[in-house]
Amino acid sequence: MLDKLDAIKIRVEELNRELSNPEIFADNKKLVKLSKELKNLMPIAELYDLHMKNNQNIKDAEEMLLIETDASMKEFFEAEIESGKQKKLEYEEQLKIMLLPKDENDDKNVIMEIRGGAGGDEAALFASEIMRMYSKYAEKQGWQVEITDLNETELGGVKEATILIKGNNVYEKLKFESGVHRVQRVPETETQGRVHTSTITVAVLPEMQEVELEIDEKDLKIDTLRASGAGGQHVNRTESAVRITHIPTGIIVNCQDQRSQLQNKERAMFILKSKLYDKLQQEANAEYASNRKNQIGTGDRSERIRTYNFPQGRVSDHRIGLTLYSLTLFMEGDLEEMIEALRLADQKAKLEASI
Repeated sequence: MLDKLDAIKIRVEELNRELSNPEIFADNKKLVKLSKELKNLMPIAELYDLHMKNNQNIKDAEEMLLIETDASMKEFFEAEIESGKQKKLEYEEQLKIMLLPKDENDDKNVIMEIRGGAGGDEAALFASEIMRMYSKYAEKQGWQVEITDLNETELGGVKEATILIKGNNVYEKLKFESGVHRVQRVPETETQGRVHTSTITVAVLPEMQEVELEIDEKDLKIDTLRASGAGGQHVNRTESAVRITHIPTGIIVNCQDQRSQLQNKERAMFILKSKLYDKLQQEANAEYASNRKNQIGTGDRSERIRTYNFPQGRVSDHRIGLTLYSLTLFMEGDLEEMIEALRLADQKAKLEASI
């Protein structure tokens, strides 16, 4: 670990020298790349400096303790040593976590797909509420939310929806939300007060940029159609919606939120790239995920990850065994406690796997 930390410290010094050179501003692409690398490495280098200073303080206190004769001063140095050793353990634990391999997608925007599952109209209504919940959370985070495709029911539920969430570290926060979400409650249409169980599925995909994944045009079937839903006369009178089918995989993407057919096609291509990337990533990780007992699950869409129990006012995440009795606030977008617990569980699992 010390070798890695020394290498990081040297690299930070190199980056600072490169970024202080006025010529770097002539190459914006390189400037952004180096600035991002420095931003990622600087917190590690700063913590490593604190760790090394603390080690030196322990050493100095131990040397003073050997020669000190005054009882009160000996007690002072013993306390300094004890405090320093506690800090040493904390710094080492933090550094181990910071040195864990980074998910290259953490700083990307997210494409979230929400679909009603078992439970008919009740599942669709819950899907609508979950979409609102994530939108509320995104608002609290200062992110932007765009609905790119929406298929609603007559009762105001959501059969399926695709939303684009833009902001800082969106994927890092939302990547553990993929899977089956189960709701237990008494539907409004239930006359005998019986609790029903319904499910929806959520898929979280990192948004891929144009240069990251090449798609052969021959593999695409592109259809134009009239947009559905609200939107006034423009939506009803023009074939602005676009459906793209990736023939080799059968993946279909619809987009109707933009004003023009060209804009919808461009947005649909972004979503298609993200879906293809996710499919490739899922396939590549399948064997690894089956061999490693990850505390926060595999991210498989068929995996039941969470239950929302309305009669008891609780939400339970089955992967980490966490239950929160604050369902009302949770549905209003107060997700941070759950998301942070999932992130810490993932770090713990990775640390254990690296030992």
